[in-house]
Amino acid sequence: MKLNFHLPNFSSGSLHLLLLLPLVFNHLQLNHAQATQNVLPFKSNDPMAITERLQVFRAPGSTTTSTTTLRRYGNETVLRKNLVFAVLLPGMELDNKNDCVLSSVLAVLELGIKHVHQMGFAHNAQIDFTLISRDTNCSSINGPIGFFEIYMRYPEINAVMGLSCEYVLAPISRYAGVWKIPVLTSGGSAKDFGNKASSYPTLTRLRGSLANNLGNVVKGILESFNWTSTVLIYQNEDTKTKGNSVCFFCAVVVHDKVHSDYQQAIDTEKWTKASIKLLLTTLSKKTRIVIMCADPQSIRQIMLTAEELNMIDSGEYVFINIELFSRSPDLTSKPWYDKNDTVENNERARKAYTAMLTVTPKQPDDEEYTKVSDKIKAIAEAKYNYTFHDNEPISVFVTSFFDGVLLYANALNDSIREDPTVLTRPLNGTDMVRRMWNRSFMGITGNVTIDANGDRISAYSLLDMNPTTGRFEIVAHFQHNKLEYVPGKTIHWAGNRLDPPLDRPVCGYDGSLCPDNSLPGYAILSLVLGVVVIIMSVCFFFGYRHYKSEAEINSMAWKVNIDDVIFHNSAGRCFRGSLHSLVKHSSQMTLMSDDMGSLSGDRQIFIPVGLFRGCKVAIKSIDERNITLNRSLMLELKRMKDLQHDHLVKFFGACLDPAKSFILTEYCPKGSLQDILENEQFQLDWMFKLSLMHDIVRGMQFLHNSDIKAHGNLKSSNCVVDSRFVLKICDFGLHTLRRSNADKDNDVENCNSHSYWSKLLWTAPELLKMEHDRPPEGTQKGDVYSFAIIVHEISTRQGPFYLGKLEEEKSPQEIIYLVKGYPHIVQTPFRPLIVDIPNDYKEINTVMQKCWSEDPAERPDFNALKSIIRNINKDNETGHIVDNLLKRMEQYANNLEELVEERTQDYIEEKKKCEKLLYQLLPQSVAAQLISGEPVVAETFDQVTIYFSDIVGFTAISAESTPMQVVQFLNDL
Repeated sequence: MKLNFHLPNFSSGSLHLLLLLPLVFNHLQLNHAQATQNVLPFKSNDPMAITERLQVFRAPGSTTTSTTTLRRYGNETVLRKNLVFAVLLPGMELDNKNDCVLSSVLAVLELGIKHVHQMGFAHNAQIDFTLISRDTNCSSINGPIGFFEIYMRYPEINAVMGLSCEYVLAPISRYAGVWKIPVLTSGGSAKDFGNKASSYPTLTRLRGSLANNLGNVVKGILESFNWTSTVLIYQNEDTKTKGNSVCFFCAVVVHDKVHSDYQQAIDTEKWTKASIKLLLTTLSKKTRIVIMCADPQSIRQIMLTAEELNMIDSGEYVFINIELFSRSPDLTSKPWYDKNDTVENNERARKAYTAMLTVTPKQPDDEEYTKVSDKIKAIAEAKYNYTFHDNEPISVFVTSFFDGVLLYANALNDSIREDPTVLTRPLNGTDMVRRMWNRSFMGITGNVTIDANGDRISAYSLLDMNPTTGRFEIVAHFQHNKLEYVPGKTIHWAGNRLDPPLDRPVCGYDGSLCPDNSLPGYAILSLVLGVVVIIMSVCFFFGYRHYKSEAEINSMAWKVNIDDVIFHNSAGRCFRGSLHSLVKHSSQMTLMSDDMGSLSGDRQIFIPVGLFRGCKVAIKSIDERNITLNRSLMLELKRMKDLQHDHLVKFFGACLDPAKSFILTEYCPKGSLQDILENEQFQLDWMFKLSLMHDIVRGMQFLHNSDIKAHGNLKSSNCVVDSRFVLKICDFGLHTLRRSNADKDNDVENCNSHSYWSKLLWTAPELLKMEHDRPPEGTQKGDVYSFAIIVHEISTRQGPFYLGKLEEEKSPQEIIYLVKGYPHIVQTPFRPLIVDIPNDYKEINTVMQKCWSEDPAERPDFNALKSIIRNINKDNETGHIVDNLLKRMEQYANNLEELVEERTQDYIEEKKKCEKLLYQLLPQSVAAQLISGEPVVAETFDQVTIYFSDIVGFTAISAESTPMQVVQFLNDL
C-alpha cells in the first residue's frame, strides 16, 4: 500500500515526522495486512497506546453491534448501522494550548450521542456509535502513529473527532482527506488549514477560521475607534515548541488582517521585569495600541509593569487581550486579582486593567446551555474521573463537539432520507462532508452556521472592566462582521478619559510631527524678564489702585460742611388737605410722599430744601446721633458719591455732625411719581406711562449692576421727577443711616397705624414673612416685585394695590396679611386686580404678573425687563434722549395750557365776587375808584351826623356767643 504523505506547512515539528516516516510505513504495511486478515492486535509503537479506550453506545432497543444489519419485523424493514469515531486528544491540560481534554470531550460526545438517539433517525434507522479514543499528548509523532494504528484496525472509520493540537491535526487531516474520512475539530487555528481543496478536503472546523473570525473581530474593533497603528505581543515558548502555541497562530491571523507595525514573541519562562520594561519602552515608540496574547499570569505582569511606567494614568494606551480559552470562574471574573500577591499589587493591577479590553469567544448564557453543562460535568466526573474547576463554565471549544455530533447526524439523516440503502454499504466520507458544509442548524452553543469551506462562523465578545466593581463585563458582541454594543454598556477608558485615545501621539513619538517652536536662550530670557515686568506692573497697578481707593475713602470727599448749606425758611412746611397743584407749588413738591389716611393719600409731607454750592438740594435728616464712622460706612458713602446715572438721584454728600446729621441729594421739583399719578388734572397717555416704566427699569438695572446691588424700598413715592420730566430713583443705599433705631422703635409702637402698613404694600411676600428680620437693603428679586406693584399703579392710577370694588373692604393691614398668607391662608397668591388695557399694551399685564410671581426665581431681572419694555414701546422709543424729552415736555406743556385756562376762569369768577362785595361795603364811587386802581378823591359834605353808642356788657355777651350770633346781634341793632 502506497501512502502519499504531505508535510504540514509549519516551520518546526515536521522534521520529527519526516525522520519517523520509514518506521511508520513499515509498521503500517505490516499491520494493514494483519488488519485485512483479521489477526489479533499487534504490538503498538505508540507509547500512548495504553490510553486507548473503546466505547460502544447502542441505539435504544438494540442488543448487538454490527457494521450493517437489515432486520425485518413483520412488513417493516429496520435499518441498523454502527458508526466508528476516532477521538484523538491530549489526556491533560497543556499550557497555552487548546483546552480540549480527552476526558471532558468524551463526556460531551456521550451526551451528544444520547441526544441524537433521542431525536432518532429517518426511517427509524438504529445507529450505534463506537468511540475509539487515544491520548495524543499533543505530540506530532505519537498522534499520527496512534491514528494510523486505529485506521489499520478499523479501515471503515466514519469520522475523526478532536485533534486540537495543530501539529497533530495537520498530518492526520491530510491522510484523512486521502482516505475520505471526515475530520471534525475545534482546533485548526493556522491559516493554512483554510486550504481545504488542495490539502484538507474533509476537515471541518467547529470553531471556525481564526483568520475569518478572530482576525475580523480585532480588525473591526480597531476600525470602530479609527486605530491603524498597532503592535503585537504573543507568547511563544522555548525553541523546542516554538510556533506550536495558540497565541502564535492568533498573532499570525491578526497580523494578516491588521498589518501591525511591530511584533514581538515572548518567552515567559525566561523573561524578567527588566525585559518587560524594555519591551514596553520599545513599544511606546511604535504605537499606543497593544494587542496581546499570553497566559493570564503573564498578562498580569505586563499590566503591572505598564502601570509602573505611567502608561495607565496617562490614558494614552489601550491593551487588547486575546483570550480564547477562559478558565476563569465566569466571564465577569477578576483576572487582575492574585490571592498569592500583596494587597498593594492587587490594587495596582486593578488600576492597570482599566486600560485593557478582552476579546473572547461568545459564551452562551441561556438556561438550556447551563443544563447541558451540568450534565456534562456529571458524566465527566462519574465515568471519566475528570472534575471541572469550581463554577467553571465549559468552554465553547469543548461543547462544540456536541454540535459536531449533531452536524454529522443531520448529514446522515439527509443521506438516509435520500437513499435508505446507504446504510447497507460503507458511508461515503466525501458525501458526508458535502452534506455537513454550507448548512445551519440549532446546536447547544446557539445557531451553528457552517460555511461553504467547512468553517463555522463564530461570534466573539468584547469585555471591559467596570471600575466600580472591578469585574470584566461584556460591552459588545462581534457577529456578522459588525460590532454591536450591549444596551446600557459603555467602555471605561483609563485616565478618566471620555473618548478613546489616539493610536499615535499628535506630535509623533519623538515630537518630529510638530514644528520646533523652541526659542533661543536670549529669547527665553527676554520672555522671562517680560513676564516678570508684566507681573510687577500688574502688582503695582492693583497696589496703586488699592492705595488710591483707600486714599479716596479716607479723603471723605462725600463730607459736607454744615456752613456750606443754606436752608430755606420754608423747610418743613406742611400742607393739609388735597394735593396741591403741580405747577403752582412745584418749588415745594415732595421727594417722598407719606400716605397717612388712605391708599390714595390725603396728606403730603414736604422735605426740606436748601442750597449747596449753588445747587438746590433736598435735605434728608438723620435721627441717629451716635454714628460710628467705620471703614464699612465710609466705603458705602464713597460708593454713593461715585454713583452717577441719568435715572438715579445724585448723592451730593452727608453731614454727620452730632448736633445735626443729614444727607444731601439732588432736588427734583416736579415731585414724586405718586404725586403725578394722584393728580387727576395731569393727563398720561400710554407712551408717557411706558416712558416712566422704562426710566425705572434703566435706573434699577444700573443700581443692581453697581456695588449697591439692591434698593430695598422701591415704591412710587421713591421715584421722583426732575425739571426736565426725567424720572429718577431715590432713597437707595445708606440703610443704616436712613433707618435709625428710633425709626425701628417707632415702627413697633405704630405697627397698627395706617401709615405703617401702607409703606409695606410694595414689599415682596418673601420679605414680609421675615417680619422684623428682613434685611434693610432688601433683595434684587424683591425689587422686581416692587416694580410690578409700581407698574400696576401706573396702569390703573388708583394707588398701590388697587383691588377694584374690594378696595373699600380691605385695609393695608388686611392686604399685607393676605399677601404673606399664601399658601396657608389663601389658595392662590393675593395680588392687585388686573385691569383691561389697550390691546397694543396687553403684554404689560403679562410682564407685571411675572414680576410679582410668588417664587422669586421665576421673576425676571431688570436686564431682561429692559429689553421687554423697549420691545413693547418700540414704536415710540426712538432711543434718542432729546426726542423723548421733547415728547414729554410737549405733553407737559399741553397740560399746563389746560391748567392755566382753568385757573384764569377761576380768577375771573373770584374777581367778580370781590367787586360785588366791595360795592356792598363801600360807596359806589369809592369802590369804583379802588377797582380801577385810582386813588380815592376826598369829598366834602356840608353836614354830617356822628352817632356814638355804648353797649353795656357787649364784651361778656360776645365771649359767650359764636361769631355768627354776634353778627346777627349787631344786624338786629
